Amino acid sequence: MRGTPVVPGVAVGPVVRPAPRPVLPEVPADGGAGAVPEDARDAELERARASAAAVAERLRVRAEATTGDAAAVLQATAQLAADRGFLVEVRKRTRAGAAADVAVTGAAEKFAQMFAAMGGLMADRVTDLHDVRDRVVADLTGQPQPGVPRPDVASVLVAEDLAPADTAGLDPARVRALVTRGGGPTGHTAIIARQLGIPCVVAVEGAQALAEGDMVLVDGTTGTVQVDPDLEHAAGRVEADRAARAAAAAWRGPGRLGDGTPFPLLANVADGAAARAAAAGPAEGVGLFRTELCFLGTAVEPDVEAQAAVYAEVLAPFAERARAGGPGDGSGSGGSGDGSGDDGPVDVKLVLRTLDAGSDKPIAYATPEHEENPSLGVRGLRVVRRDPGLLERQLDAVALAAERTGLRPWVMAPMVATEAEAKGFAAAVRARGLVPGVMVEVPSVALLAARFLHHVDFLSIGTNDLTQYAMAADRLSSDLADLNDPWQPAVLALVAMTALAGQRAGKPVGVCGEAAADPLLACVLVGLGVTSLSAAAAALPAVGARLQTATPERCRAAASAALAAPDPAAARAAALAELG
Repeated sequence: MRGTPVVPGVAVGPVVRPAPRPVLPEVPADGGAGAVPEDARDAELERARASAAAVAERLRVRAEATTGDAAAVLQATAQLAADRGFLVEVRKRTRAGAAADVAVTGAAEKFAQMFAAMGGLMADRVTDLHDVRDRVVADLTGQPQPGVPRPDVASVLVAEDLAPADTAGLDPARVRALVTRGGGPTGHTAIIARQLGIPCVVAVEGAQALAEGDMVLVDGTTGTVQVDPDLEHAAGRVEADRAARAAAAAWRGPGRLGDGTPFPLLANVADGAAARAAAAGPAEGVGLFRTELCFLGTAVEPDVEAQAAVYAEVLAPFAERARAGGPGDGSGSGGSGDGSGDDGPVDVKLVLRTLDAGSDKPIAYATPEHEENPSLGVRGLRVVRRDPGLLERQLDAVALAAERTGLRPWVMAPMVATEAEAKGFAAAVRARGLVPGVMVEVPSVALLAARFLHHVDFLSIGTNDLTQYAMAADRLSSDLADLNDPWQPAVLALVAMTALAGQRAGKPVGVCGEAAADPLLACVLVGLGVTSLSAAAAALPAVGARLQTATPERCRAAASAALAAPDPAAARAAALAELG
């Protein structure tokens, strides 16, 4: 079987499947109106509210027990359980006489249809919403909470798709690989699998036919799933992969190519905990601080002081580590952010992305409540059109955090599309003594990269959205996973075009999308001319170990071969042939 490879690695084991979802009540055409006597309807509403609150709290507790992308995904799912619009719809249905479980099921389906019609990233939230529905209904009806199994032997988890709450709670010691029939390379399952380092293949046609207990060999590099493999041969492949992983785990940085050429490897972070963990490892800085993930559950915009405290918490560990002598010495475990700039300025690369609100990351105080097509709507820098003060206050907070930590952060704007946007953003950033850049997510920026570089000091390529917009393919659609693949030659050509503009201008061009976590693609990106890579901290050892085996010449040869390929699979094969 073939699918889209997401996380490299080889694993063999018996198939296990998620626990059955709870039995849902039938929702009559009238929504269940009149089924509950009028004097019992308030009680049904309270039952529904209590169960939704309990589910939201469980998800928040799990979010607090983890970090990074997994924590952000769990927080976002918890918000769905507590969403005001969802609860208003439940209230309307119980007031009309629907039982609590019927009201929850009907309300969830109404919003699921709405999200599906919106398309884009909102359509992916249907999986999240159905997971919330199932958890609330299970709580109301006394059924077991849905979730993934804890197998007695190391196994391969196979599912139609996995809800974020399921994926975030996986134990890599028990679940050695993930295979899904649905999903895409940038969906929640893929993102968290990368963070956990679990080999993963998504959009596998035929995966639904795999039965519990079937023995399978999963190759997360080639995207293949072999049923009933020769166990001796499979054991040899797993052992070779284990040896390669051990070598990667021993990699301590800094990033270098095979000839000793330095090549910066940076971390993507979402909060102070993730920054402290990254600073304790080989990451040479932060290539993407997703500031919006700190405020997803906030109904009112935090003031400048509150924002500055959050930003300083992320910046401080790297400032402390730099003063203590560099990466890998464990000095990044601190991070109070309270005046650590008193020891003088620190030269370390830390890139903050301004509020990337909108689409699948709605923020109450920044984004419209409903849009016809949110992926192409008011998101990223475009929220400033509604309230210019959002950007001004955020930049003031970043400048205050910089002063407290003794750093000079690089600040980039998401979803930039025009020169005028880049010029205005750069002026606002420079006015506060910070380094301005923009993300290359909209193809117009790649096409005119040289002109954009007249206004900003750096570019950072977000391969997830750049691929989606270049290929006109919803990045979370399993049916379009072959199109929505960063190995698409057209996407690689846009990266090459952007990198060449950076070389000619003498300005850096990095990659901070999920493509940077793919060790093979990392070599190709180097060959295309990018100057740094930023990925989840857990992915950096594999990327670093791979890069140090590849000379610049071999990277360029692999890049040329991938560019000349007709499709992603051929591009991977061509690059692998060049790199060995």
